[in-house]
Amino acid sequence: MTLEDLGYNDKLENLRNENNLKGFEIGRVISEHKERYIVKTEKGEFEAEITGDLRFSSKSREDFPAVGDWVAITIHDSTFSIIHSILPRFSVISRKAVGKFGEIQIIATNIDYALLVQAADRDFNINRLERYLTICNSSKVSPIIVLTKIDLIDEPLTVEILEKIKARINNVPIIAISNESQEGYDQLKAIIEKGKTYCMLGSSGVGKSTLLNNLSRKAVMRTDTISQSTNKGKHVTSHRELIILDNGGILIDNPGMRDVGIADSTSGLEITFDKITRLAQHCKFKDCTHTNEEGCAIIEAVVKEEIDRGSYENYLKLEREKSHFESSLVERRKKEKAFGKMVKNYKKNINKKK
Repeated sequence: MTLEDLGYNDKLENLRNENNLKGFEIGRVISEHKERYIVKTEKGEFEAEITGDLRFSSKSREDFPAVGDWVAITIHDSTFSIIHSILPRFSVISRKAVGKFGEIQIIATNIDYALLVQAADRDFNINRLERYLTICNSSKVSPIIVLTKIDLIDEPLTVEILEKIKARINNVPIIAISNESQEGYDQLKAIIEKGKTYCMLGSSGVGKSTLLNNLSRKAVMRTDTISQSTNKGKHVTSHRELIILDNGGILIDNPGMRDVGIADSTSGLEITFDKITRLAQHCKFKDCTHTNEEGCAIIEAVVKEEIDRGSYENYLKLEREKSHFESSLVERRKKEKAFGKMVKNYKKNINKKK
């Protein structure tokens, strides 16, 4: 196993030199378990923890290692290592942290492509696809839509679903597959390149673990049988993990995500809803909210059926979500600044008493 097999390249080597990390071993984080990491290097796999300095200097959870990161480590024995530094990331897929005010959760880093996995049966939701696309576009990650479980529906319904996707989402590859018959797998394997990193995004039970097992040709992830009540597979992945495929592609599996809140993604929304973004320039008012204003070019296009109403409504929902997150982020930073000032004044008063 070489670093190149894990996706290492000249650009990363330059970053290593620029950050004075020549004296450390370089490895890639392949799994994470509550701030304990597995790092893969040319010398093998090692459990790892971050240094106290790295923990102290971290301003938020985003500054901690994540699956996909390249890290500088020192190896202490045959199984254990310490992470001293994280090489600059070229892409970060993230979402709004669940249940945490104004915080971001990193899903994976240094990703080239995201496989947006949805099942063709009960899970199919085009609004959720646009949500995933917004996350990818804000992260500068190329999306590929993978429609699974086409064996559970008839061919006319498959065609109908594909047409619905194409009507609302442009210029994104779509691959329909069956995990049972493996129809469509040749097409999927053909787009996976050696040394490139792919991340799977999707809800629980859409067949991501089975997809990973079939691509790797071995049982990397355990899968459970289809639930009779929901007609969905029970997704048992509980953590993120990086797997190297036989053809040299690098694939990151993720736990199923029930809540995929977008975070700080103005550019992502503009790219995902590019037609709406272009039309907004022709609205009568520069601060048009596109909800009820006279002279709104977008509302006019929806009425004329030039823009899909479902896509328009989803855009408004994601725009509200983005604005709420941004205001939450500003508020959290104000509180952190005030707390830091309070701690500084407290220490200053203590020193005066001494």
